[in-house]
Amino acid sequence: MNLILSSIFLPLDIPDVLFSSKLTFREKKLILNLVKKRVCKKIPVAYLINKSWFCGHQFYVDRRVIIPKSPIGELIKNRFKDIIDFYPKNILDMCTGSACIAISCSYEFLKSKIDAVDISENALKIARKNILLHGVSNSVRLIHSNLFDKVPEKKYDLIISNPPYVSKNEFRKLPQEYSYEPKVALIAEENGLKIIRKILEISKNFLSNKGVLICEVGTNSEIISNKYPRTVFNWIATKNGGEGIFSISRDKLKNIKK
Repeated sequence: MNLILSSIFLPLDIPDVLFSSKLTFREKKLILNLVKKRVCKKIPVAYLINKSWFCGHQFYVDRRVIIPKSPIGELIKNRFKDIIDFYPKNILDMCTGSACIAISCSYEFLKSKIDAVDISENALKIARKNILLHGVSNSVRLIHSNLFDKVPEKKYDLIISNPPYVSKNEFRKLPQEYSYEPKVALIAEENGLKIIRKILEISKNFLSNKGVLICEVGTNSEIISNKYPRTVFNWIATKNGGEGIFSISRDKLKNIKK
C-alpha cells in the first residue's frame, strides 16, 4: 500500500471512499513499473518511493542510508520509560544514518541538544536533508566522525546507537533486499563486534555521571554477555518486535577495558 499510494503522491491515511477511484493510464504505468522492480529485483519499497516512516515521522531515504527500522523507535516513543528517570539535556546519536533517531528524539525532548554522528559523508547528506525537512536545525547538529574521533569533549546524558553489527558471513545469508543498503552501515569486522566493542570501551568517557548508553546489537546479545561476563547489561524487551537492545549506565561501563 505504501508503494502504490506514495508513487502517485497520496498520503497513507486517505479516506476509504477514494480506493474506488480510477487511475489514469500514466498512474497505472508508473505503479506497475515500481511493482515490477519490487517483485523482480527485490528493491525495498523505501528506496523506490524515497520515503520511510519511523516513530510516526516520515523521512527521506535512498541507497546512501539504511532504511529506518530499529526497535529503538519504540523506546523513543515511550520517552525511555524505565531506562532513565531524568530529562536528557544532551543526547548523542552515534551512527545516525538518516538521522531518524536524532530527529525523533528532538520531537520527544524539545529542550534537548542532540549531536548526530556518522562516518559516511553520503549518509550525512541525507541526514541534513531530513533535519531541514523537519525544521530541527536548532536542536540537531551533525558531526562527521569515525565514532568518537571528532565528537566534542562534552558529557552526554544519553548516548544512543544502532551501529553496524552484522558479520560478513551473516550478511551473505540475509534476504536480497539488504544488498541494496550501504554495507558500511551494516557490516562490522570481528564477527560483527568491532564497532560495538569500541562504543562500549569509549562511551563512558562521553557520558555524564548519570548518563546511559542504549545500543542495538541484533542477534549478538548472547555473544556480548559472554564476552563481558563482569558487566551487567540491561536487555530491553520491546512489544513491537526486534531484539538485542541493551542499556547500561556509565558506572557499569567502567568494568569494560580496552
